[in-house]
Amino acid sequence: MIYLLGGSGYVGQTYQALLTRKGIPFRNLRRAEVDYTDPAVLRAALLRDKPAFLINSAGYTGKPNVDACELHKAECLFGNAVLPGLIAQSCADAGVPWGHVSSGCIYSGARPDGTGFKEDDTPNFTFRTNHCSFYSGSKALGEEVLAGAPNLYVWRLRIPFDNVENPRNYLTKLMRYPRLLAATNSISQLEEFCAATFACWEKRVPFGAYNVTNPGAITTHEVVEHIKKSGVCPKDYVFFKDENEFMHLAAKTPRSNCVMDSSKLARLGITMTEVHEAVARDLRTWRKAAA
Repeated sequence: MIYLLGGSGYVGQTYQALLTRKGIPFRNLRRAEVDYTDPAVLRAALLRDKPAFLINSAGYTGKPNVDACELHKAECLFGNAVLPGLIAQSCADAGVPWGHVSSGCIYSGARPDGTGFKEDDTPNFTFRTNHCSFYSGSKALGEEVLAGAPNLYVWRLRIPFDNVENPRNYLTKLMRYPRLLAATNSISQLEEFCAATFACWEKRVPFGAYNVTNPGAITTHEVVEHIKKSGVCPKDYVFFKDENEFMHLAAKTPRSNCVMDSSKLARLGITMTEVHEAVARDLRTWRKAAA
């Protein structure tokens, strides 16, 4: 049996669908029933139910985007930095291995040679190293808190998307925003992300950090061209002149735009679709949100 924390969120719902599809028993822990933010309560539940594995997809992302984290810093810091440490303590005490959904937003740009950041590269979009968003800083602190924790996977997600209209879906955001920022990013197809991360446990690959992004990188302009070609949303897409204009007119905090290397996961036999192909495929099968 699997424990799932944060199962009602955008990522958590996809984990629920994956586990249901696989026929794997799981318990979606709701804070109203089991306050997993209290280490003693979570530890007692783990010792009682003895789950084989725990997935933590709980955290604070801000709605509609990371700008909201600038207004709710205490909640953001607790959800992304403090809570992972409390879960680690409970899992270690109960002897339960687990996986934590982290973020690639702790990086900005690419390595000096232009290649994607690897798992052991020091984050450069954090409270310690750069003028980052509070969200990115809190996620980086979360990884610092978890450093050295036993029997743990740290899975770095980047800008999730899939083929279903949703305000959290990167493709939906590009269709709805009045103006867009031109950038280059590694991104994560959501179903593939959840399948790849759970495969880490199924295959018993070594514990540690993994960049779980679709291979390659894609620009905002390229995604827009895929959207227009698909016919899903054939409007005129307008771009900001540069990041300075974006920050002046539309954003409260800097954004992480970065390229990541996911080859560590691929070398272990866990593969994801090339990023351009994944975007085009999801747009070909695009579905409107249920009424």
